[in-house]
Amino acid sequence: MRSHFCGELNESLIGQHVTLCGWAHSRRDHGGVIFIDLRDRAGVVQTVFDPDQKQAFAAAESVRSEFVLRVEGKIRARPAGTENPHLRTGKVEVVADGIEILNRAEALPFQLDEADLSEPVRLKYRYLDLRRDFMQKNLRLRHKVTQTLRRYLEDHDFTEIETPMLTKSTPEGARDYLVPSRTHPGHFFALPQSPQLFKQLLMVAGFERYYQITRCFRDEDLRADRQPEFTQVDIETSFLDENGVMDLMEEMLRVLFRNVLSVELPHPFPRMSYDESVRRYGSDRPDLRVPLELVDVGDLMKNVEFKVFAGPANNPNGRVAALRVPKGGELPRSQIDGYTAFVGQYGAKGLAYIKVNDAAKGRDGLQSPILKFLPDDVIAGIMQRTSAQTGDLIFFGADTAKVVNDSLGALRLKLGEDMGLRQDGWKILWVVDFPMFDYDADLKRWVALHHPFTSPKTEDLDRVDIDPANVKARAYDVVLNGSEIGGGSIRIHRMDVQEKVFAALGIGPEEARAKFGFLLDALKFGAPPHGGIAFGLDRICALMSGVDSIRDVIAFPKTQKAACLMTDAPSEVDETQLRELHIKLRKPPEKTTGEAT
Repeated sequence: MRSHFCGELNESLIGQHVTLCGWAHSRRDHGGVIFIDLRDRAGVVQTVFDPDQKQAFAAAESVRSEFVLRVEGKIRARPAGTENPHLRTGKVEVVADGIEILNRAEALPFQLDEADLSEPVRLKYRYLDLRRDFMQKNLRLRHKVTQTLRRYLEDHDFTEIETPMLTKSTPEGARDYLVPSRTHPGHFFALPQSPQLFKQLLMVAGFERYYQITRCFRDEDLRADRQPEFTQVDIETSFLDENGVMDLMEEMLRVLFRNVLSVELPHPFPRMSYDESVRRYGSDRPDLRVPLELVDVGDLMKNVEFKVFAGPANNPNGRVAALRVPKGGELPRSQIDGYTAFVGQYGAKGLAYIKVNDAAKGRDGLQSPILKFLPDDVIAGIMQRTSAQTGDLIFFGADTAKVVNDSLGALRLKLGEDMGLRQDGWKILWVVDFPMFDYDADLKRWVALHHPFTSPKTEDLDRVDIDPANVKARAYDVVLNGSEIGGGSIRIHRMDVQEKVFAALGIGPEEARAKFGFLLDALKFGAPPHGGIAFGLDRICALMSGVDSIRDVIAFPKTQKAACLMTDAPSEVDETQLRELHIKLRKPPEKTTGEAT
């Protein structure tokens, strides 16, 4: 239907007669001459309709935004002074001698160039939202990302293999999405949260290098970087240790950023232990663009009279940490109160601080309600450890280690943004040496920090059943600008080790057999040492596109309540379908008066 794409026209084609197809991006009537900017997937070009082409001009008069058109005409250079430097085609235009209206468009519910468009409207009319240049660029970038990753993996002898979408429910952490079986009444499939067990079975099967760009599903509470269905770049290898896996994946990410963004990532990536990351940044996914760091001062506070500090300092599970803010002394009290309310969201009961008005004067140069509780030697120790200078502000967190890490870790990021401290660019690193287990106080038992198939470090094997708190895992996460974009581990390939880990997690032989019997059987038949990693494709694309939400790099995403506003999914189904599935619906419990909806 066309000879060229709109966005491809340039000066080399001047004089040629072309046929174009696309949407009417805009229409302008300038003193009897009609200009229509025609848009297709390649870009926009200006078309001109003169009154002497009576039939074409009459048709152009009826055109409105987003009409679908077929335009014929000759390419000419734009008159001097009318060029548009913002368009690839800005030096040429098409003088139309024919136009066909292929389809009309009603008035749109919003303008495609509307700046502050609400997300519910965007998601309800997603097919219109996707016409916008912003979304077109995002999805084309996503395409280039997947093509680059596939090419790299295939060049390194990985085989792409699909794994089942309908599988067995083995809930660990997030809830499974369940699918009722018509042919097996009362039984359910589950949609996979990841292909973890299947990719391990592919290693047992001898494929050695597997990958898959696959959909995964988790029925969990959502936020900006979560979706009920998401895409994972799933990778597994045999006969490589953690260094081998990380080296291979590092190079893949360097190639990806080089090809897609013309950005060079470091070689090699920095590596940081889990313990160091949490100690310095309060998080296992540190944003290294923010130069602020947490400093332990608990040992200085053990004997002070201030119980707010002394209590956590003498508690094995407590922490007292300081966060120095350069030039933070300029912050007004109202803003400090705002930060106090902010850390309260993370469980902190308050936010102590010291303003450094004149570092040379010692105690006399400081300003804070807590100074009267602190001896001179403690104050000197704080100033030395934090390297505080005149004009700085020192915030303190004192509570359980988790509360301090969560609250001060979040505060350092907020301060970095509010005070313009966050640096531009890309900061990437590996976080390694994770704990194998985490104690769940509610369940009163140990749980796997990653998943129960992660291998403990070889030197810690004997501690698994007697000292789980001090067992390290052969796990590794890759963190980019404060977001975990990938995580993996060396897996357990020996039956005796897997049974020992299950026992430490409180999973008995019967439960292990019921949930993971097929994997346990496979480990009996010569399972090779293996490990892998999974990357969050949506998150990588969001970071590379510079957007805040992964919904902006997914064609048809769900809302934060896991609903599709465009199709009205999820929806009720016909009673006949329910009967075929042997399902009877219960009425949801009625809300009591005053209960939040």
